[in-house]
Amino acid sequence: MTHGLPHNSRLVSMSLAVGSSAPLFSVPDQEGTIHALEQYLGQWVVLYFYPKDDTPGCTKEACGFRDNTEVFSERDAVIFGVSRDTVESHAKFAEKFSLPFPLLSDADGVVSTAYGAWRERTLYGKLGFGIARVTFLIDPAGNIAKIYEGIDVEAHAHQILADIDELSA
Repeated sequence: MTHGLPHNSRLVSMSLAVGSSAPLFSVPDQEGTIHALEQYLGQWVVLYFYPKDDTPGCTKEACGFRDNTEVFSERDAVIFGVSRDTVESHAKFAEKFSLPFPLLSDADGVVSTAYGAWRERTLYGKLGFGIARVTFLIDPAGNIAKIYEGIDVEAHAHQILADIDELSA
């Protein structure tokens, strides 16, 4: 595969399903702090992949999570945004919009490839590769509880909260 990534993300994404173990990761956030999935066992993890910092859809989605951070915290859920942007880009984006959760810098594409978020896409009429807007809700045992695609960025945070409530009942 091109772009220096290890394998075809379509094959990887087909192997990820609800109930399967979430791929492990260990990557820096906007402050350079390393986050590894294993650190968050026992909590719900919202791992949302987005194409690019400070773009309209990505900003709406991030602000939706920001505005509901306290509600996620009450449900013992942590939020991670993931893109291939740099730590520095994430820092500017987080500061500009007062984002109180980690934005993970997947600069080499390993995490987005493991989760099948690195895909062939059409952007402005050109075919290429990029991060798809996809979210994984990971349960406290480290398994994928839900996969979200075709996301409505304005309603996304509320949908995940409703699903956490339903799955926790």
